[in-house]
Amino acid sequence: MGQMIEFTRPDGASSPAYLARAAAANAPGLILLQEWWGLNDNIRATADRYAAAGFTTLAPDLYRGRQASDADEASHLMSGLSFADATHQDLAGALAYLRGAAGCPKVGVSGFCMGGALTVAAAVHVKGLSAASCFYGMPPADFAAPQDVGIPFQGHYADIDDWCTPEAVKAFVALLPPGADIHHYPAAHGFFNSSREHVYDAACADSAWQRTLDFLRRHLQG
Repeated sequence: MGQMIEFTRPDGASSPAYLARAAAANAPGLILLQEWWGLNDNIRATADRYAAAGFTTLAPDLYRGRQASDADEASHLMSGLSFADATHQDLAGALAYLRGAAGCPKVGVSGFCMGGALTVAAAVHVKGLSAASCFYGMPPADFAAPQDVGIPFQGHYADIDDWCTPEAVKAFVALLPPGADIHHYPAAHGFFNSSREHVYDAACADSAWQRTLDFLRRHLQG
């Protein structure tokens, strides 16, 4: 359904991304943010799925074509990514592209793991977004503090998670502005990723998907 495109960052540099267009010309937009594995087939398929649900979806390739095949490589790629550059340049540029060239009247952001952390960062730093839905991600508080989230926020967190631990999530959620839509799942980190059979949980993923669509439609449509 989608295709690779280039969009322009605020600094004038080009950034690659996967674009999946919704059928409607004036559909709302969504910035979809990758896990630490990279812009792989799973993220592209998720972008296509959002487009089929009515959201023109842009997934920036934050690793510029590189993908990880194991956790060590993924950790190396993520550690080499500047969250500040990705947030203030790639994500701001993605928003400008969706609101401009793609004709989206409202734009939200959603992401998984590393992309979930960047979703929070976008909700704090990228002005003009209308909603954020985060899957098991939290950025460093000194870069994007939860109390500074300024748009409607939804969070999906796993109860079996040694990165976004239940204790860390509890502390994070306590600092979010009132009204945040938070959900907990009896599953492992990465439970939404159907390409990773050892953590994928179909029931939890289906529930999170429907909640996300309901949330995004409420804040991005109309």
